[in-house]
Amino acid sequence: MPALIPSRNAVLALAGAATACAAALLLGAPLALVSLVASGAATAAGLWAVLDLALTWRAWRRAPLRTVRTLPDALALGVPRVLKLTLVNDSPWRWRVAVFDEVDPQLAFDGLPQQVQLPAGKKLELQYTVTPQRRGPVHLGATQLRLRSRGGCFELLRTVGEPQRLHVYPNFAAVARYAWLAGDRRLASIGIKTYPKRGMGTDFKQLAEYRPGDPIRHIDWKATMRHGKPIVREFQDERDQRVIFLLDCGRRMRADEGAGSDRRDGSHFDQALNALMLLSYVALKEGDEVGAVTFGHAPGQGRRFAPRKGSATLNALMARLYDIEPSATHSDYLAAAEELLKVQPKRALVIMLTNFRDEDAAELKPALKLLRSRHLVLVASLRERVLRELATQPITEDRHAVEVATAHLFTQARTDAFARTTGHDALSVDVEPDALAVTLVNRYHAVKRSGLL
Repeated sequence: MPALIPSRNAVLALAGAATACAAALLLGAPLALVSLVASGAATAAGLWAVLDLALTWRAWRRAPLRTVRTLPDALALGVPRVLKLTLVNDSPWRWRVAVFDEVDPQLAFDGLPQQVQLPAGKKLELQYTVTPQRRGPVHLGATQLRLRSRGGCFELLRTVGEPQRLHVYPNFAAVARYAWLAGDRRLASIGIKTYPKRGMGTDFKQLAEYRPGDPIRHIDWKATMRHGKPIVREFQDERDQRVIFLLDCGRRMRADEGAGSDRRDGSHFDQALNALMLLSYVALKEGDEVGAVTFGHAPGQGRRFAPRKGSATLNALMARLYDIEPSATHSDYLAAAEELLKVQPKRALVIMLTNFRDEDAAELKPALKLLRSRHLVLVASLRERVLRELATQPITEDRHAVEVATAHLFTQARTDAFARTTGHDALSVDVEPDALAVTLVNRYHAVKRSGLL
């Protein structure tokens, strides 16, 4: 037998009958008469309840309701997504049902439960919205149904459908927006600098007809003689180079300035992953190889992704990193540099994503020296947004002046320490998480354009 509870109508009916009996006794009705009437009513109600339950259970067993979920291939962190749940009624009876889908605790949801009337022999599509709060695998359990019995005495609790699994990836909206704006030649609207390609770079791209302004040294004289008109060689930025991300997964990357607010940016680590994904997309489009090595984990939890290129690389990289979370451990920069040199001997652009503090200088400086012995290194440090907010707040009270002065002092000390540690390297950056992705793309383009690799 299914689990069941009395319906609201049944409870109200019992409460009404009890109230009527009490009122009759208060008005002086004989106790024997009230008891007789109450016993007869209870017997009739009991028989009706048994019949109702038998008919409902028979109807359910002959044609139980079915559910079909329509799910996307994946979810993106912080991005609301509509999920569809179809109720299928193959029976000749109408059901009144309350529906609740078992949603993973990592998903905020809106639109559940729902009360619906499901006609006989029909399908009904329900929709609700989920918003992922964390990356990684999430589970949707079975669907919980609470059905009204045929006579309205009970509500049956039934579980239908099968559990399903989804993956929550970093927010790939930045990649989609970049691809769209790049096709529309409007990358400047998101802060990404673009430069004319003609005549730049060192790798040969194609032959083209000479246009005023083209360098004379790029004229291909054999092709000019063959076509009877000036033909020049066009060049592009060097391809087949390597970009290696050295991703800090230590305790500082757990900082989350959006916690407890309406912001959905995620933690510093989430935004570092977003930037990593966008720059990976850009580098792969430029024909370069992309790889990644993590550090700062508990022993044995690090991950590597060997450099590769091609259209499938971005998906493979995200599948490798999408569920990783920063741990509460100290990040050993020197050990990370030594490991990277072992697994990546070929010269590459190494992008270290971290959250720098001045007390890290003693460890980070020798690590950078070791890495720079073979690679071109870009340190990208995430600076807390709250420092800017404190430094720019209006001074209306005495404590505000102290906060503003302290924020400026701390920021300047951090800036000086970062500059000393990185050797005043113009390539390295210390920016707020919101600006990280665009800044890294611009630095990458600068490296390609200058031929530093």
